[in-house]
Amino acid sequence: MMTKRYYKVMLGRGSAFAEEAKAGEYIGAGFDIQTDLTRKLSDDWRVFNKEFIPVWLKANPDKTKIGAGLACGQLWTVTKGIQIGDIVLSPTGRGSGTYMVGEVIGDYEYHPGQNLPHRRKVRWFSELDRKAMSVPLQNSSGGITTVINLDKYAKELELLIENPGVQITATDENVEDATVFALEKHLEDFLVHNWAHTELGKTYDIYEQEGDLIGRQYPSDTGPIDILAVSKDRKEILVVELKRGRISDVVVGQIQRYMGYVKDELAEKDQVVRGLIIALEDDLRLRRALSVARDIEFMTYEVRFKLNKV
Repeated sequence: MMTKRYYKVMLGRGSAFAEEAKAGEYIGAGFDIQTDLTRKLSDDWRVFNKEFIPVWLKANPDKTKIGAGLACGQLWTVTKGIQIGDIVLSPTGRGSGTYMVGEVIGDYEYHPGQNLPHRRKVRWFSELDRKAMSVPLQNSSGGITTVINLDKYAKELELLIENPGVQITATDENVEDATVFALEKHLEDFLVHNWAHTELGKTYDIYEQEGDLIGRQYPSDTGPIDILAVSKDRKEILVVELKRGRISDVVVGQIQRYMGYVKDELAEKDQVVRGLIIALEDDLRLRRALSVARDIEFMTYEVRFKLNKV
């Protein structure tokens, strides 16, 4: 029996076509690919990307391979990766904080000359208020990318969908120290927003495309990369993994998988891929593992809290 999966799907930039998609009962995407994909949708997204990254770059000659990989990968997910029976959440836009909820009920259809021409039929059946979600789910579903997998929140989403009006207050089941979590849960937000003022910001920029930070939570075939950055001379790609709690040497294998993906699928021939792990505390096992992984660095951070008399 197939397991039902959950996705956030943005319907146009800023949810511009959400009302149209609701009325037409579909989800869809465009990504500058003006081709009927009916006979092009391989079961392996890598095969699809290999064919369509050059097509996308031809239509967007000023963009990078990173942007092409993101666009083509998300297009494949909308048209093929999402299965019939899967649940999609689509923001309604207009700053409402509301998500349309629907079940995918049809295979790929091509509608040339229309908004979001690569479509799937959907039965919209409910709406969710973003405020009812737990903070982690709010953060994950609020990303700017067109498609975000939400499987890790399946139980919470089932509860929200089956019980309209319920309020989720849980934060993170894996947190052992609530005080540490309270200080750390906004680590990614803080680092991204203050990137230019850090040591990293002197050498690297987070990948951007048309003003969007596409290098934040960049999707890969083994999970999302926390931060994907490029050196100012464009010669190095930096994969950043943030650890919000107890660290382990297991993270070395994790970041190496991300780096392998970037090297094989995204990097240009003259670009070097490096890794960086950022954690709250030092760890001897991690440093031992990194002693034979010369292309990965390790940094710790500290949170300062100060009261001043006025």
